[in-house]
Amino acid sequence: MIVKNRKLLEKALPDYKITWIKFDSGASVNQAFLGKSLDIAALGSSPFARGLAGPSPIPYKVAWILDVAGDNEALVARKGTGVSDVAGLKGRTVATPFASTSHYSLLAALETAGLKPSDVKLVDLQPQAILAAWQRGDIDAAYVWLPTLDELRKTGTQLTSSKQIGAAGKPTLDLAVVSDDLIAKDPKAIDAWRKAEAEALRVLKSDPDGAVKAVSAELGISAADAKAQIEQGVFLTPEQVTSADWAGRRRRPRQAAHLRRRHRRVPGPAEADRRRALRRRRPQGLLPQGAARCPQVRRRRPPRARPPPPTAPSGWTTSCTATAAAARPSPLSDPSI
Repeated sequence: MIVKNRKLLEKALPDYKITWIKFDSGASVNQAFLGKSLDIAALGSSPFARGLAGPSPIPYKVAWILDVAGDNEALVARKGTGVSDVAGLKGRTVATPFASTSHYSLLAALETAGLKPSDVKLVDLQPQAILAAWQRGDIDAAYVWLPTLDELRKTGTQLTSSKQIGAAGKPTLDLAVVSDDLIAKDPKAIDAWRKAEAEALRVLKSDPDGAVKAVSAELGISAADAKAQIEQGVFLTPEQVTSADWAGRRRRPRQAAHLRRRHRRVPGPAEADRRRALRRRRPQGLLPQGAARCPQVRRRRPPRARPPPPTAPSGWTTSCTATAAAARPSPLSDPSI
């Protein structure tokens, strides 16, 4: 919102026509990407994962981490239900936007409380529909984000939040994703956009009052409400966003490709341990001139039964059961013939 309000992207790309579109949830963003009507969008980590799953993944990639979900997403129960903890939701009706970060966090909260999804009645509703159902008394609890969350808190009891669930090892993120088409056609535009996002993150730290003013103007809410929303989120610094802790580490595809060429597949830890054990058990010794050496890679299937090889002359040791024909005594050297 700071990028939009301060026109940081328009300043970085003066020759581009930039159109901003508001969506209610990540599911709607995914639909827009499928319709090829978006180039860049903000998207939760759960709908992004869903977009990549299945036989026809959406052609997009993560380009930036906007924020980490904190107290700005939470599970709230209506006060009239008497529910005071997550376990008390058993048999209750709970609403959340399906395939969203709130949906993921809700399932994690139920699991931690010892409940299965089937122990509650899950209802798929968008934030505005959740507020209407809450006011009518159609639902007992809801997991949703701001600003709808603040409306539920007025007449509800907060049971847990994404900050607590993330601290327990199941965080959710707001990501910036870019279409594969834009990546291929205009990587410079993506770099300019990343720099604009990095500048917005610095504004949050260096000019908090200016950040509050920008969010207030974009959402049409008071400065106090905008400040509360910012304080409930977890915003990384540009250096943290690009660090290995959040952006990940590069793999070594060449080494993996070499293993695939040699073994037809990359061996797992158990397979690798088995091969090392076989190499250690292989007897070591001196081979006579012309004797066959053991193969480096064992056969996948055991070899067919063969007659035992002739006994090697006294004083020889071999490191495998087979010997070359050149190393065997020649019949012509037998004095009995």
